Amino acid sequence: MIYTVTFNPSLDYIVSVNHFRTGLTNRTDSELILPGGKGINVSVVLGNLGIESTTLGFTAGFTGREIRRAVEAYGVKADFIELPSGLSRINVKLKSIEGTEINGRGPDITGDDIECLMEKLRRLREGDVLVLAGSIPSSVPDTIYQKMMRELSGRNILIVVDAEKELLANVLADRPFLIKPNHHELGELLKTRLTTREEVIPCALELKRRGARNVLVSMAGEGAVLAADDGRIYQAPAPEGKLVNAVGAGDSMVAGFLAGWLEKRDYEHAFYMGLAAGSASAYSDYLAGKKEIKAFYSDCRHPGLGV
Repeated sequence: MIYTVTFNPSLDYIVSVNHFRTGLTNRTDSELILPGGKGINVSVVLGNLGIESTTLGFTAGFTGREIRRAVEAYGVKADFIELPSGLSRINVKLKSIEGTEINGRGPDITGDDIECLMEKLRRLREGDVLVLAGSIPSSVPDTIYQKMMRELSGRNILIVVDAEKELLANVLADRPFLIKPNHHELGELLKTRLTTREEVIPCALELKRRGARNVLVSMAGEGAVLAADDGRIYQAPAPEGKLVNAVGAGDSMVAGFLAGWLEKRDYEHAFYMGLAAGSASAYSDYLAGKKEIKAFYSDCRHPGLGV
């Protein structure tokens, strides 16, 4: 079974406002409300590919209840811990002004709450997959992913971490199966600026040297780079398409990679499945389905791109 963890899930209120003006009343031209959070996105795309998963995390209040309902409507099993106070956050994403978001804070999570989550994780069995994805609330220490990994050490559980800054740096020595920074996050971690796949390769190898088994770096239109556990480097540009919605593209890449790996235990296949899933979601209104991902997989697999 695959389990995904989202510490701070949300309702994403995605709106488009033509001719947005500050200081005045603006009215939406389109609007959509979806469950948000990186782990949830991974679970939804896995489900679209026919792979079951359970999503874990914390919810609170009426927004939390709506998150659970929406997640289950996608056919994903939701095993959230419902907090006694606070509200799960609402994130406002303005499509008509690229990259403009207002993200809510979310409820406080106590040590007792974290222990409830740890108790759920202790039930994982050999061969399970755990995806630790996204940011954490300020009430949670940035060693939490490291703590969760160490709790499961020695149990042959594949652990994926999609995070940034210290949250990611802290887990490297514990040898996660896969990490998935984007090139900006990778550059920030290593205090450099990365723009090309060639520049990313040595930095991905550095994170492998620090302990990660596989380092998959998403690069938007530049595609992706994988420094794989088989000693090879795989790299490819993104297939051509029109960017519609970048939200969830990196999470889709994680889901695609896992689907490919679990299908064939082959890193090249997993890489291209990841690239295809990420691209398909970026070129869709929401997270991509199986048909779109399979179509982009064919576009992605050009000979000679694996090194």
